[in-house]
Amino acid sequence: MAEPRSTNPDRAHLIGVGAMWLAKWSLVLVAISLGALLFGWIIEQLWVIVLPILLATVVCTVLWPPTRAMTKRRVPPAAAAATTLIVFIAVVAGIVAGIVPSVVSQAPELANRTTEGINTVQEWLKGPPINLQDEQINEGIHTIIAKVQESGTVIASGVFTGVSTAGSLLITLGLVLVLSFFFIKDGPRFTPWLHSVTGGRAGRHLEAVLGRMWDTLGGFIRTQALVSLIDAVFIGAGLLILGVPLAPVLAILTFIGGFIPIVGAFVAGALAVLVALVANGLTTAVIVLIIIIVVQQIEGNVLQPVLQSKSMKLHAVVVLLSVAAGGSVFGIVGAFLAVPTAAVIAVVIRYIGEQIDEHSAESDIDDAPDAHAGDEDVEETEREGVTVDESAVSPTAD
Repeated sequence: MAEPRSTNPDRAHLIGVGAMWLAKWSLVLVAISLGALLFGWIIEQLWVIVLPILLATVVCTVLWPPTRAMTKRRVPPAAAAATTLIVFIAVVAGIVAGIVPSVVSQAPELANRTTEGINTVQEWLKGPPINLQDEQINEGIHTIIAKVQESGTVIASGVFTGVSTAGSLLITLGLVLVLSFFFIKDGPRFTPWLHSVTGGRAGRHLEAVLGRMWDTLGGFIRTQALVSLIDAVFIGAGLLILGVPLAPVLAILTFIGGFIPIVGAFVAGALAVLVALVANGLTTAVIVLIIIIVVQQIEGNVLQPVLQSKSMKLHAVVVLLSVAAGGSVFGIVGAFLAVPTAAVIAVVIRYIGEQIDEHSAESDIDDAPDAHAGDEDVEETEREGVTVDESAVSPTAD
């Protein structure tokens, strides 16, 4: 009698199917990578236009709540947007006007203290146990100066990346202000217009995604501003109490650095400690370092979880890599925009994942345990029924 032939495919067929699956998805990944490279190249070529749009969007997340409050009180949108923008410009101009005289007045004293500190360090290096020669010290100083000059060039080029091609910093700032006015004035009309242009199904998805992106971006910027403000107030108060020069300037730099996670706080804190060391000595510098560490620990472990909640859902590694990538490609502006961009991309990825889960067969897997539980209940009932029948028969058998 002949043995039944197996219906399972042979190894060659399975290997071919797996190879075709791998080849197909490899081509898909290559196409996606090429598309990402092309998109990045387009952004780089249009950075002169993209940069003001991105900065204006960030500004709008701050200015939109007061503008919306005024429009709810029947203030015309144009008047509400203009009022909010004028107040914002006045606040920024007032801050700048307040710190510039402080920098100008204290810069000579700080330079003299720096020279004295360098001379003290030179005398210490000449004595035991280091016993360095003058030639070695001078060579080290020249190396440090060269590194600082190089870093200053890199920082300056990073700050003005995309700005010099626009003509000047003033032109870029002017574009940001004009775009901010129109965005907060006509922004509520954008999603209905986009919905009507793209149609019902696509418009519904775009409206949902854009709404989530705006909520996430606005929540991040406002919360980060509040956390940075708290850091700047407490650290600035400590610097003022200790008599550290340029305390208001260092507090403002702390506030600005708060918008560049991890890296910004570290740089601003290091600068404050360095100024305290040069101007007030080692003891004051150590106290400033302790104040900065305590404030940042409270921020990271108390303020961020409470205020930021979990709407961002970005791992610390993702944040750090985003800041590094944005800074390396677009300088300081890229580092500033890196985390909001990563948060917006995460929103899109989560929405796509939700739609896939909703329309995939795997969404029914969660119901499987209930079905098995029902089968177990049936089996248990059957076993109980058999037990009852046996108990009913056993007395008669006796």
